[in-house]
Amino acid sequence: MDGLILIVEDEQDILELMEYHLAKEGFETIGFLNTKHVLDALEEESIDLILMDRNLPGAEGSEFVESLRKRGIHTPVIFVSAKQKDQEIEQGFERGGDDYLTKPFSMKELILRVRAILRRTKKFSSQGALFYRDITLNLASRTVMIESKEVELTKLEFDLLHTLITNQNVVLDRDFLLENVWGGDDVYQDRTVNVAINRLKEKIDPTKNKEYIKTVRGVGYTLC
Repeated sequence: MDGLILIVEDEQDILELMEYHLAKEGFETIGFLNTKHVLDALEEESIDLILMDRNLPGAEGSEFVESLRKRGIHTPVIFVSAKQKDQEIEQGFERGGDDYLTKPFSMKELILRVRAILRRTKKFSSQGALFYRDITLNLASRTVMIESKEVELTKLEFDLLHTLITNQNVVLDRDFLLENVWGGDDVYQDRTVNVAINRLKEKIDPTKNKEYIKTVRGVGYTLC
């Protein structure tokens, strides 16, 4: 089995189609038409990834994910939603999403994104800690401390910061980051990196006083 994926999708035919194609690729799935029993499943099963619709009966998907994050549940989430305005996509990331796929979508792209997320999660699950200035990355618990205060990051943001710290004094271009953080799939673009870097900056340096990450125009990013 390549991983256990929890799907929340209120349209039965789409849910069954996703389950079918994921099963063909070697994944095990648990499907729900609403969020009613999702928390129980997360507590009882070792879920590797959540595929979450946003237009759901009884709960808005991104608000539900935000509530999971507040509970300390950091299982990676890909939103699969018809909400596709820039501000709606940005809202999905802000509420704890690791990726966002707009409807209609191809099953091939869904599988590529699922594999990219799972590769990244597995890659950065090693033990130990990393340090940079006043930042501490605990690789076992996947937590980030800045000046002894925990900063909540999504899995993608954690992996991005991990990659920057392990490549100190090197300017990392967007292709390198796409390959090493996102898994090198063609579905991702330079803009994906820009948005993720900006979100990471906002979280680790909200006052913009420390300037941990420097943009090298036309090249990429490096730690200051």
